[in-house]
Formats: sequence, structure tokens, C-alpha cells
Amino acid sequence: GNGVEKNEQKAAELFKKACDGGEMLGCYNLGVMYASGNGVEKDLGKAAELFKKACDGGNMRGCYNLGLMYEKGKGVEEDFSKAAQLYIKACDGGEVRGCYNLGLMYSFSKAAELFKKACDGGEMLSCYDLGNMYANGDGVKKDLGKAAELYKKACDGVETFYCSNLGVMYVDGKVVEKDFGKAVELYKKACDGG
Repeated sequence: GNGVEKNEQKAAELFKKACDGGEMLGCYNLGVMYASGNGVEKDLGKAAELFKKACDGGNMRGCYNLGLMYEKGKGVEEDFSKAAQLYIKACDGGEVRGCYNLGLMYSFSKAAELFKKACDGGEMLSCYDLGNMYANGDGVKKDLGKAAELYKKACDGVETFYCSNLGVMYVDGKVVEKDFGKAVELYKKACDGG
């Protein structure tokens, strides 16, 4: 702390008191503490409630953080539409990270739609990029099985370089059955270009 001994539990008590008294920055700061587990037991649901209260009270960081939670499905059910609404509110309120994330969401959502269309039409690079989006949950609900399927489609097509991502999945063994031989085969295919 500045001028006092650092005490996260005391900070949490004071932020709660400020929040209960209508100070939205107190709600936001307490939400950050619950999200990270600093000074209080980690509780993403409680963090979401506090960010909502802060957001509803005009704290744009609260809107941004709540949007992030909806986008990632952390502490709340994943909801891209709700995340976008919160990012718009944050952005309009001067929280530039809301503007940035909103831009990414529009880019990813549109990209997913276009990559799917191109992949379905035989453009293997689009299959690979769409696979990455599913692997990372960018603009689509994270689905490693779908990612593996798209990587296989790209690998079986002309984009053999992209077999390496499928190889990683065989080494990892979380989506497909662990198979080091198959992984080596895919890495070799990627390296040799076929």
C-alpha cells in the first residue's frame, strides 16, 4: 500500500463498504478482487454481479469486464450478443478496450461466416483458419472436436503444411486418441509438403 501496510482483506472490506454506499469504483475494484482471488476467495459469479452493478452505475470498466466474462463464458454463460452489447456500452462510455474487443468480435464473427463458406467450397486455407477459430473460441463457441475436423480437412486437401496442428492434437490426446506415430506422420507430411 501507499502510506499504509498492504492488506488485501482490508482493501476488500473497504471496497465493499464503498460499493454498498453507491461508489461504483468500489464495486468494480471488489469485482476485480473476486475475479482474481486476491484478498477474497475467487468467485467469478460474484465478480460478474459486482461488474454488473458497477456497469449499471456508470462504471465503464465494469461494463468491459462483464463483457469479457460473457465473451469467454467465465462466471456467466457464454453469450456473444450480451458481450457485444456490453462492449458497445463500454466503448460509447470511453472505455477503449471495449471498442477494441467489439472490433475483434465483429471481425471474428464475420470471418467465421466467410471462412465456413470458403471451406465448404473447397478453400483449404479457410478450413485451417476456421479450425483455429474453433480451437481458440474466437468468434465461435470453442469446440476442439470441430477444430480437429477442420484441421483434418485442410490437411487432407492441398494445404499439407497445416497437418502440424492436427499432429499436436494427436500428441496432446485431449480431442483425439493419443497416437505419437500418427503425430509423427502428420508432422512429416507438413514438413515434406505432402
